Amino acid sequence: MHKLYLLDAYALIFRAYYSMGKNFLYNSKKMNVTAIMGFTRALWQLIQQENPTHIAVVFDHKSANVRVQEFEYYKANRDATPEDIILSEPYIRQIIEAMKIPILEKEGYEADDVIGTIAKQKARENHLVYMVTPDKDFAQLVEENIKIYKPSRQGSQPEILGVEEIKANWEIEHPHQVIDILALWGDAVDNIPGIPGIGEKTSKELIKKYGSVENLIANAEELKGKQKENVINFAQQGLDSKKLATIITDVPIEVSDEALIIEPFDKEKLREIFTFLEFKTLQKDILGEVAPIASNKSGQPDLFSQNYAEPAVDVEITTNFDSIKTVQKNYIRVDNETIFNELQEKLKKASHFAFDTETTDLHIEMLEIVGISFSTVAHEGYYIPLKDNFVAQEAILEALRPFFIDKTKTKIAQNLKFDLKVLEKYNIKIATPFFDTMLAHYLLDADSKHGMDMLSKSYLNYAPISYDEMIGKGKSKISIEHVDPTLLTQYAAEDADITYQLYQTFEPQLKEVSRVNEVFETIELPLIPVLWDMEQKGVAIDIPFLKTYSEELAGEIKHYETSIFEQAGQSFNLDSPKQLGEILFTKMKIPSDEKKTKTGQFATGEEVLNKLKKDHQIVRDILEYREIAKLKSTYIDALPNLIHEKTGRIHTSFNQAIAATGRLSSTDPNLQNIPIRTERGRKIRQAFIAQNEEYQILSADYSQIELRLIASLSGDETMIEAFRQGQDIHSITASKVLGIPFEEVTKEQRSNAKVVNFGIIYGVSAFGLSQQSTLNMSESKEMIANYFRTYPKIKAYMDNNIALGRENGFVETIMGRRRYLKDINSRNQMMRGVYERIAINAPVQGSAADLIKMAMIQLQAEIKRRELKSFMTIQVHDELLFEVHQSEIEEMKDLVVNTMQNAMPNLAVPILAEYGIGKNWYEAH
Repeated sequence: MHKLYLLDAYALIFRAYYSMGKNFLYNSKKMNVTAIMGFTRALWQLIQQENPTHIAVVFDHKSANVRVQEFEYYKANRDATPEDIILSEPYIRQIIEAMKIPILEKEGYEADDVIGTIAKQKARENHLVYMVTPDKDFAQLVEENIKIYKPSRQGSQPEILGVEEIKANWEIEHPHQVIDILALWGDAVDNIPGIPGIGEKTSKELIKKYGSVENLIANAEELKGKQKENVINFAQQGLDSKKLATIITDVPIEVSDEALIIEPFDKEKLREIFTFLEFKTLQKDILGEVAPIASNKSGQPDLFSQNYAEPAVDVEITTNFDSIKTVQKNYIRVDNETIFNELQEKLKKASHFAFDTETTDLHIEMLEIVGISFSTVAHEGYYIPLKDNFVAQEAILEALRPFFIDKTKTKIAQNLKFDLKVLEKYNIKIATPFFDTMLAHYLLDADSKHGMDMLSKSYLNYAPISYDEMIGKGKSKISIEHVDPTLLTQYAAEDADITYQLYQTFEPQLKEVSRVNEVFETIELPLIPVLWDMEQKGVAIDIPFLKTYSEELAGEIKHYETSIFEQAGQSFNLDSPKQLGEILFTKMKIPSDEKKTKTGQFATGEEVLNKLKKDHQIVRDILEYREIAKLKSTYIDALPNLIHEKTGRIHTSFNQAIAATGRLSSTDPNLQNIPIRTERGRKIRQAFIAQNEEYQILSADYSQIELRLIASLSGDETMIEAFRQGQDIHSITASKVLGIPFEEVTKEQRSNAKVVNFGIIYGVSAFGLSQQSTLNMSESKEMIANYFRTYPKIKAYMDNNIALGRENGFVETIMGRRRYLKDINSRNQMMRGVYERIAINAPVQGSAADLIKMAMIQLQAEIKRRELKSFMTIQVHDELLFEVHQSEIEEMKDLVVNTMQNAMPNLAVPILAEYGIGKNWYEAH
């Protein structure tokens, strides 16, 4: 289970700032760095102590939030944020970014709402979510997979609050009743009024008796005296307070799992920031190196050597960047025929040009093009508004068409796929050659972020005009069509200019490394139109099936509830771990070796129940109930809401520049996350259907691709021969590692060997193997040792890759894709270990990514060349999905399998692709 930590930024920053009373820390620049130091140390300690798999820091957005828009008095009495915290925030953000941790914020919402939304989303996806905050309001969100993590303070241990702790602390039956207590009690800090005369103790007593604010108001006549009078007279105020106290959990924000994965830090950026701030101890602790000694104006070494009485100086962290205000630019608005002719002449003479489209929306089905900008030389740009210009929009686009379809000119864009979508909507198809600066940087530094603002600051030392700066925020926000023409011209032309300059930077860097450039030109760039075509086509969904399946699962849920209650001899809240624990281990006296929690509650998580299910029917029924309930809410009932109203299909977005491994990811929605572990989960694939009876679904996927690739990469003769003979690699491994005849290998032994086969690629330890198999620690250790004796060249490959990574600073895939290993020589053991594992598995994962991308490109080209009616719809890891016309089934079967198996030549082992055909994805897979 993934461990996701969501940090409440401002709560932790304020906590750090006030943690030392008035004994603030200042550096030699007389900057108050208390908040920066405290927040950074707390973040580092959390990473070290808790070892999260996923993490994000969440900030309040600067815009007016939805509560203030409805209730102007909300937070109206709050003291102004201390100037020192305001000055600290940019540095904290840069430290977070340098630690490769995503920053989440959403216009119109507070951090609480974003945390609540993401926590609920990820908990439904079986993440264990920790909300890192001292804020009591978050108690309302706690459930089985969502907990509060209160960081340690003044030497104390961190405090983790689950469902039972919240229920005990607040004296309630369910955590969501925290909202009702807060509504009655009120909150002076946030200016939530509550109901007069009701404090913390009374609010708990009333909610214990009446359950909710609404029920209290409905039974107000039962109260006495002033309390009765206040509840009746201030009923609406109580309901409004409940609305204000409720954390919103349906914020329109979606974050992929890949974006939240904890990654190695950007050591150089952290070093730069820590040196500037004079964080010598943190630099040593986090980076494993001694920081240079900073000096004050007198030349005396100074790091917190004294507490200055003066306030911190006003230092902006971004003042070292150039901007449109400090650098001479020639940005021209094309609003007459003379300037338009001038631009066309420049485009005619140019062998390459950068361009960028401005639109009303980011969603292709909803957007309209507003304008288009061009740059053919650095520091110069032209912006053409397409509405209310000197000629009609259609005439301007038609005049520009020859430049986009000219096969002698290189068209340059940042995130080219989006601009392809926009122009194709207006019947302009961009011809090759083209160049995508985002993808270029992705190949040059896969572990960094690839947005234009970041690239501009990092490579051009230039801070562009932000989108928010152009259109405003909150109530002052305007649509792009109403932006001041001069500002819009500067913004749009600047985008084209920056893209052109990034091309000038990245193009020679790519060519310096010919193999990386070949990946760029033969894999990543040709894949862009393939993905766009798949996104545009989408996938058909069987809504009646989902409705029927939802009803079927609802019946199963009821069946298991009834069975569980009968076995228990009573009904109870199945979703309450406390009640469930009492039923299983107190009333039914089911024996368990699990220790109770700190509050005395029995553990009833999936791991505990799985150990007991063999001997207890009720436990098996509970696990079935949980699986069904999750499938129904997360997938069955959710998928129909994702269907596009015009096309009747689901349209995902395939992302090339997110996963550092080279693999594609899928978002809005994520179609790579459809569950397949259980039969009920796999059945969801029945909802993915062909568009009509003339088509069927064809699914094709690679068999054991990563093992085949590591065999080829390592040159291990034993494994290569097994694959060449078509033998079952897991049974062969069990036979050789355990020293038993092949025909005597049991199902359990094969299963354990399978764990080793795939785990070795990711550096599985004896402990990790013991957790994923039926082996104990001693057996796991022996199994791994025997594995390396059986496949000695795989061990040599792993050691050699680590050595090469240390020497060269990178490792490569078969095709030449590089993964840079910035901290493989770090003195910090955690950082070094992360990069050693990357050195082993990056060439394997990256080669698998390259293989399926090459297959997709070749398949798309051949489908178009043959003018087939069939088309590709989804890519999921090592699987491709197609809608195949009935008349082309045999042709497509041969084409897909042969192309996938031969997409990457000269491998030491045969690549095997398997296929299936059916009316839906389930039948085909």
